Formats: sequence, structure tokens, C-alpha cells
Amino acid sequence: MNGAAKGAIIGGVFLAMVGGAGYGVYALVGDGGGGDADDVSALSEGSGPIKEKEAEAAAKAFLAAWAAGDERGAADLTNNAAAAQSAVGEFRTKAFVSKAVITPGRANGTTVPFKVEAEITYEGTTKPLAYDSQLTVVRGLTSGKPLVDWQPSVIHPQLQKDEKLRAGAPASPPVKAVDRNGEELTAEKYPSLRQVLDELRQGYGSKAGGRAGAEVWIEPAAKDAPRRTLLTLVEGQPSTLKTYLDAKVQAAAEQAVAKFPEASVVAVKPSNGHILAIANNRKDGFNAAMRGNRAPGSTMKIVTAAMLMDRGLVAADKPAECPKTVTWDREFHNLKNFDLPPGTSFATSFARSCNTAFIKQIKPVGDDSALPKEATEVFGIGLDWKTGIKSTDGKVPPATGAAAAAAYIGQGQITMNPLNVASITATARTGVFRQPLLVSPELDGRTIATAERRMKPSVQQQLVGMMKLTATSGTAREAMAPVNGSDKGAKTGSAEVGGADASPDSWFTGFSGDVAAAAMVEGGGHGGEAAGPIVATVLNAG
Repeated sequence: MNGAAKGAIIGGVFLAMVGGAGYGVYALVGDGGGGDADDVSALSEGSGPIKEKEAEAAAKAFLAAWAAGDERGAADLTNNAAAAQSAVGEFRTKAFVSKAVITPGRANGTTVPFKVEAEITYEGTTKPLAYDSQLTVVRGLTSGKPLVDWQPSVIHPQLQKDEKLRAGAPASPPVKAVDRNGEELTAEKYPSLRQVLDELRQGYGSKAGGRAGAEVWIEPAAKDAPRRTLLTLVEGQPSTLKTYLDAKVQAAAEQAVAKFPEASVVAVKPSNGHILAIANNRKDGFNAAMRGNRAPGSTMKIVTAAMLMDRGLVAADKPAECPKTVTWDREFHNLKNFDLPPGTSFATSFARSCNTAFIKQIKPVGDDSALPKEATEVFGIGLDWKTGIKSTDGKVPPATGAAAAAAYIGQGQITMNPLNVASITATARTGVFRQPLLVSPELDGRTIATAERRMKPSVQQQLVGMMKLTATSGTAREAMAPVNGSDKGAKTGSAEVGGADASPDSWFTGFSGDVAAAAMVEGGGHGGEAAGPIVATVLNAG
């Protein structure tokens, strides 16, 4: 600690304060033994794995310096002094922490938990900010000393790489987001919407009126990413922003994805493209439902089938050969190498998700750009969708050889997310691409994507019929059985990503009435196993 800090050890409790500033109370519950000499010796040069005694001593020394406002002293006890010094200093100057009580727990190996009880003071307002965090101690590469392995999460557990803890008056006023019926949508009630609501605030807070207050937030590393509010210091005057979400469908989506790790789902209305629900259950908090880019597996066969029927190469009621395997630069096979009897219709091959029936059509098509054209011209894939928040368009690049065969069944270089696939199903349902929308384009005058042409009526009718067959007697039958009514259709998908044959990504998409939904569960297995029940739950809620 530098000369500005004063400290004393009293009954196993160490207290440190910055002279005259009233900042930085550090409380350490002692273990009833040991002493200052032991702590000092534990911080000396050593070798081999870090011992618990070393981890505790290094953690205590670092936390004491941090709480005392000694950014240089704290930084020198880490393995990244420059980053640590800046973060510890900005804890006071940029996050406006006026007081901090930091209480470490006992080491568990090289990890030491601790509790921070801080007070934020900004323009005369003081509020508490308490949280639990932890740090890890490593051995210095050159010094051999035990050092705190510096990560932003040491300052606050929600901080990720290059993110900052900040307080003050935000640029965007608060927004009260409501669903299509006027019901308020909050992150507390709908956790999946936290990032979505932050993006809506950033994008529309200043456009929809309102007055900014003061708060504590996490400043993202990327310029276009939304801030994440941790604490409101002074309430602002929120504006009301109407979304196209449906609280009932959103609630069902939240509950459905909660049953599967790394799961995402989106629901839209085919008749107008309005987004009814967006939900994710992911450790990383990423909005994969709208921004993911994974191979969609056999859900892509909706687009491939439309292209083949568009060109008159297949028809729902005409035979489509489905052998166990087919070779197109390399061998492709059906799940468990199944085949279908000669004379089986294309509709049945679609409903059973026969890969070979689709790949065998590559030679008759004879056009490497046929699938990308169908995807863009009819289904609107890749047309720079402007939903109201950031989203990622699907990608269907031209391909030849084995890559073309993979593309026909939704693998290879094709990437999608549940938003894209839900839109594909919505387009199949009505025959017209309607760009998905979260909020009205009238709010900001943004341009909405439009497809070059509508689907041929005969193609649309056959496609809907084949999806209904899939839902009643094909690979989606079990998952779709709980969905109410008879006006329902679906398509399953499994995508082997990174050689994960044993645990492919689970994809499923379906419609019921005027609701279309798509879900993806990373490593979830085959389409009907994980993603299917998610979609069924959402469709029933709609």
C-alpha cells in the first residue's frame, strides 16, 4: 500500500482506508491463526503449483490494495499490471464508487471468492451495489510469485473481455417496452429479453421521448453493442415503446428453452412478419435466436424442395428415389442408412427427411446458383433484414461438388439462426416473404427488405402439404402431437457441426395457424428430441 493508505490488524480483521477520503474499507475475516509474517512469506518467490496458503495471501493483499484505492499496489499483485491498474483506478473515478467493503472467503485451491459491498455516489445520490465475485491466483511466469490472474470479472462478475464498469447519466433515456397488447415487458419477468430491451433502448430511447436519469452500467467492448444496466441511481422519465412481441407467447418461449441448455427459439406471424417471441437459454448470454450462424440441417430442405418444385424437377405426389446412400464427390447417407421402397413419393421422402432423395437431384438441376437464388428471390435470405435490433441474415452461397450436396440438406457452408428458419417457414406458409419485424419501421423510417418474387401457388400448396405430412406421419409426428388443431406442419433438422456426429445440433421448425416458429439446441441431438418440444410449446401458446 502507498503512503496515503493507513491500516491496522485488529483481532484478525484488517481495516484500510484512504487518508481523509472515506474510501475503501477492507474487511477480512481472519482464520484465527497465522499472522502477518506468514502472509508475507506466502507472497515470496516459489515454484510448482500454487498452494492454498499462497492463493489466500495473494488475494488478501490484492483486495486490501484495491479497497484502499491503491491502484498501483493492486496492479503489481496481478499478472497484468497495466489493465489492473486502469480498472482499479476507474472503479473510483469512472464507476463513482465512494466506499467499498471487500470481504474475502477461504480459498478453494487457487480460487478465492470474495464479496463486494460498495456505495456509488453520483451528483449527490448514493446507492449500494453489492455482489459476489472470485479471483484465481497463478504463479508469475518470470517472478515465480503468486499473482492474481487478471480478468475484468475480478472487478465485477458480469464484466467480459474489454468491458468497463461505468456510472453516470446514460445517453439513451429509459424505455418502457410493451407487447402488442400493451403489457409491459421487463427483463425480470422475461430474462431472455434483457439484451433485446437494452438494444431497443439504445436504438429508440431518444426517438420515443423520455428523459435520462443516472445509473451504473457495463460498457460493452463493441461500439454497436448495448449497455447493460446494473443499478438505477436516479429514475429517468421512460418513454413507451410498442413492440410486436406477444407476452403470452414470450412467456411460453422462456419456459420452453429453460428445459434445454444452449437453446434458442423465435416465433413470427406469417401474415405480417411480426416477431412474437425471442428466447435464449445460453451460458454466454448471446442472442443466438437472432444473431446465430449455424448450419440448419434438414430444415433447409424446405428451401431445397421449393427450388426443385419451382423448376419442375419433382412434385409432391411423384416418385423420388431414396436409396441408403448416394455419391456426389463423396458418399452421403440417410440417418442410420435407411432407404424407402421404389415408387415412394417425394412428399414421403420429405416427411421422412431422406437426404439422398434431395442430393440425387443436383445433376438434373445443373445450376450451382439455383439454391442461393431460390433462398434470396423467394425466401428473402440475405437481404439485409432490419428487424429493429441487430440480427444476422442467413447465408446460402453457391457451391459445387460435395459442398453442393451438403448445402441441399442444410450443411456445409450454409448458416442460419432460428429467426431465419422461422421466416422460411412463414414464407412457405403464405407463399410470400414478409421481413420479420420487432418494432414498426415508422419509428425510424428504416427500409424493409422485400423479396424479388412470391412463391408459385402450386409450389406453396405442395410445400404446405408436405410439411403437414411431416407433422402427422413423418419425423415431426411425435413432437407435433401435442400441438392443438389440425392446421399444422413442421420440418425436423439435425446438423453435424465440427464432426459432432454423436451430438448434432437439434433444429425444428413448424407452423400452426398464423404462427411459425423455429428452435435450435446446440448439441441437442436430432431435431424432434430437443428443438421439437420447444417449438410445440410456443405454437400452442400462439
